[in-house]
Amino acid sequence: MGMINEFKEFAMRGNVIDLAVGVVIGAAFGRIVTSLVDNIIMPPIGLLMGGVDFADIVWTLREATVDAAGEEIPAVVIGIGEFVNTLVQFVIVAFAIFLLVKAINRMHRKPEAAPEAPAAPPEDIVLLREIRDSLKR
Repeated sequence: MGMINEFKEFAMRGNVIDLAVGVVIGAAFGRIVTSLVDNIIMPPIGLLMGGVDFADIVWTLREATVDAAGEEIPAVVIGIGEFVNTLVQFVIVAFAIFLLVKAINRMHRKPEAAPEAPAAPPEDIVLLREIRDSLKR
């Protein structure tokens, strides 16, 4: 029973719950960013590039064919447009995470200590200065 109790204790710790919440929110944020890129950012860019839909930009390695049995063999393509969409999504998510971490670090940053006054000189130095000053008189 010791292992089950240890697992319960581990699973109920705050860090695990926080991680689960973060994963759920991250998945939702990912869908929002995907929609933002696919529906708002890339259409104007595609329009500027001659009315092309980025999702349709592919590099065809082999055209689709029909075999002897009459079944279609799909084309072999590299989805350059999908890759560009995913790359833009990554940049947006990475920038959002950067801003979040920067804000968190700013909240946790310890205030810098005020510069301290110079430390008092040791007693022997003070005594030597007094002797010097009295000899000057």
